Amino acid sequence: MIKRLRFFWIAITITVFIAISLGFMEILSAQQPSISHPLTSLTEVEISTAVSVIKKEKALSEMAAFPLITLQEPDKNEVIKFTPGKPFQRRVFLVVYERSQNKTYEGIVDLPTQTLSSWKEIPNVQPAILASEYELARQVVKADPQWQKAMQKRGITDLDQVQISCWAPGILSKQEETASNRLCRALSYYKGDDRWNFYGSPIEGVLATVNLNTGKIASFVDNGIVPFSKENWNYDVKSLGKLLSPAKALKILQPNGKSFQINGNEISWQGWKFRYMMHPRNGLVLYLVTYKDGENIRPVLYRASLSEMVVPYGDPNPTWAFRNAFDVGEYNFGSLATTMELGKEIPENGLLLDAVLAGGNGEPYTMPGVIGIYERDNGILWKHYEFSTQHNHVRRSRELVMKMTAAIDNYDYTVNWIFRQDGTLEVENELTGIVLAQGTAAEKQSEDNSYGRLIAKNIIGVNHQHFFNYRLDMDVDGQANSVMEMNVKALPIDEKNPLGNAMPTAVNYALAETPLAKEMAAVRDLDMKHSREWMIVSADKKNALGAAPGYMLMPGGNSIFFPVEGSKIRQKASFATHHVWVTKYEPDELYAGGDYPNQGQPGQGLPQYIADDESLMGEDIVLWYTMGVTHIPRSEDWPVMPVHRVGFKLVPKGFFSRNPAINLPDPIPVNH
Repeated sequence: MIKRLRFFWIAITITVFIAISLGFMEILSAQQPSISHPLTSLTEVEISTAVSVIKKEKALSEMAAFPLITLQEPDKNEVIKFTPGKPFQRRVFLVVYERSQNKTYEGIVDLPTQTLSSWKEIPNVQPAILASEYELARQVVKADPQWQKAMQKRGITDLDQVQISCWAPGILSKQEETASNRLCRALSYYKGDDRWNFYGSPIEGVLATVNLNTGKIASFVDNGIVPFSKENWNYDVKSLGKLLSPAKALKILQPNGKSFQINGNEISWQGWKFRYMMHPRNGLVLYLVTYKDGENIRPVLYRASLSEMVVPYGDPNPTWAFRNAFDVGEYNFGSLATTMELGKEIPENGLLLDAVLAGGNGEPYTMPGVIGIYERDNGILWKHYEFSTQHNHVRRSRELVMKMTAAIDNYDYTVNWIFRQDGTLEVENELTGIVLAQGTAAEKQSEDNSYGRLIAKNIIGVNHQHFFNYRLDMDVDGQANSVMEMNVKALPIDEKNPLGNAMPTAVNYALAETPLAKEMAAVRDLDMKHSREWMIVSADKKNALGAAPGYMLMPGGNSIFFPVEGSKIRQKASFATHHVWVTKYEPDELYAGGDYPNQGQPGQGLPQYIADDESLMGEDIVLWYTMGVTHIPRSEDWPVMPVHRVGFKLVPKGFFSRNPAINLPDPIPVNH
């Protein structure tokens, strides 16, 4: 009888526990969106759960921080084979930094079981700078007697009138490398009582390096007083005074609604379909990009993202030479995304989407309106005028744009993914914001300003470059791909070419005897003389003409990396020294500059990825494209720089049997 009662109460207890658990799960489900696909963005509940598991399993200190929390992307093949309703992995990847110990850890939390499935220390690395460290650096610098004395020498007695800007340390001295501390460099600006654009008044020659582990000044430099601009360089409407006459209203209307559809984080538009995610490091990432060709769903890309950036400044002065910002890896580009507004960054017919990320303390938060999506007119798509019938055959071009913006200290960047009706995918970066200014006594341009240009009185815009690397995991008609290079070469005049007009294409297919068969041979550069382009082609499919269907990389504006051979930044930013790299797919090879570029060693990232020189013949391959802008500042860039655009295109070549936009309907005539 006692055993039966005991069994009865145990059964009751288990039933109650299950009921409570099910009720708890229902509450969780009600608090978060439906997670119906392996590439669904992490929810606030999932982030909180992952952090709780880490804190439960590991004795973290009060100073522990979380520089990166993101979805641990599931196995690629499992994602490709996924069908709705099928169970899938759900894991979270976390980087944990213990500042008091100066140690970095990587962990993976399995959400369904709420267990820590992986935990390892990553020795001798520094994760991205944290928001809390900016404030720490400001407090340390302003409390330092050396810095206070330097300000007083310049007649600044109210220290609240000085703005401190914290940079990753960039190129380290030998002493700093040996000490292995976590550092940042603090720049000083005079902001006065009511000065928005303090970047116009740099306190030149003063540089404080802060040890973020100890919360103390590691080194201090004061190279002497340099005048700084006292003018008002504000750009708010009130400060500008009389404004230009406004242009007449221009309205973009879609009275019948939008042509794109959103299902969770999946977008469909004009044959295109893809998923998106705001990654805290990469920013706006695309996944599973396909095109519906008739009844066939044809893959183009598996994953596409900005992989790394580097912005090297060209002044050898020690207070400037360290400035080589890796804006993705040192600062977490995605976490610096800024809220946009309809009618401003995004036209009125657009849609703004939120994103969920995590702060350095591990707490999740929602970033409102940081992703924009809209349709826009792009002029003529195709046209032919028939003289015999006087009929005008024309179609207008419609594009779908997905955009994010990010503010990284003085500069602002946008990333635009642009889908076209002819099967082209374009990437366009926009550069704007405020030029990083250098103080000077000069009021007129002179030969002394050899590392920059005088853009206003007492202000030099230092010569610099912006290099962007994009990682493009190509799956053109499947995962079995090869890489091909095309060069155009003019032939000499001879009996076969008597007029000297022949232009054959010299095509190198990725077969064993060609130079693009392996990773090391596929490190390539632009060549205008031969109109060089690259194609990723299917290795096991043929189009109607018997050729391999492909997508071609069509470069836009670009530059070479000017730091010379032997320079430390050239060794650290190796990805920027060549325009094209191709690697065999490896799931953990995500960043062109390496996993931890902050205070990182030279040769990280792409040089490591190609060191095993794997075959690229009929493999799952990744195309890495580097594009650069060389910026010699001009007075018109001040006080806020007009947008400069740079980009590239992925264009179908033999992928379609004809122009995929040929059968678009005629535009509806406008009644005048």
